[in-house]
Amino acid sequence: MNLHDIRKELFTAVIGDVMDGMGLYRQLLPPEIRPLDPATVLVGYAMPVLEADCYGVEIASEGRTAAFGKMFAALDSLKRDEIYLCAGGSGLYAQWGELMSTRARVLGAAGAVVAGYSRDTKGIFSMGFPVFSRGCYALDQGVRGRVIDYRCPIEFSNGTVVEPGDLIFGDIDGVVAVPRARTEEVIGAALEKVRGENAVRKAIEQGMSTVEAFETYGIM
Repeated sequence: MNLHDIRKELFTAVIGDVMDGMGLYRQLLPPEIRPLDPATVLVGYAMPVLEADCYGVEIASEGRTAAFGKMFAALDSLKRDEIYLCAGGSGLYAQWGELMSTRARVLGAAGAVVAGYSRDTKGIFSMGFPVFSRGCYALDQGVRGRVIDYRCPIEFSNGTVVEPGDLIFGDIDGVVAVPRARTEEVIGAALEKVRGENAVRKAIEQGMSTVEAFETYGIM
């Protein structure tokens, strides 16, 4: 599957509409998850990460990295075109930042999507790395949250479940997850729909009424 073509031709709404028609009704992530840069278009494959709230830095395991749980292992496991996709916990602190973006970009990752906040916004903007989050907030996860698992199914607060390898598409209208087993079917239908919508748009611009356009193309 050509991610470049998907990025160029598709958008969140049409992918979501197609999945609604297939009975996949809960595939958009919560609406508060937005792109830091409204012009961002994100396409890649889910590398799900599970976060949990904590308090302080004292935990049973030892080592300087233990306070973040499995976060560093999860980050270092990213592969080309994968997306660090984090859910779990309260989400009331930053789950992503500039140095994480730097490491992810070096590994060829496509971007990051977190159910909590992101920080180091100026640095992330300067490198142009695609990040979707609840917004910008400096509060660190170090003493408030830990990654407890990764490359596992995760569930967002609105009931959307994402599994490893699901196709993720994000833009200004939100983030949608396409189940891996249905990806070719969904994307094929979405491309067909968007090309049909382009034909309808052109017909309307040339004077066709909306009634006639719907009767002709079955799209509106």
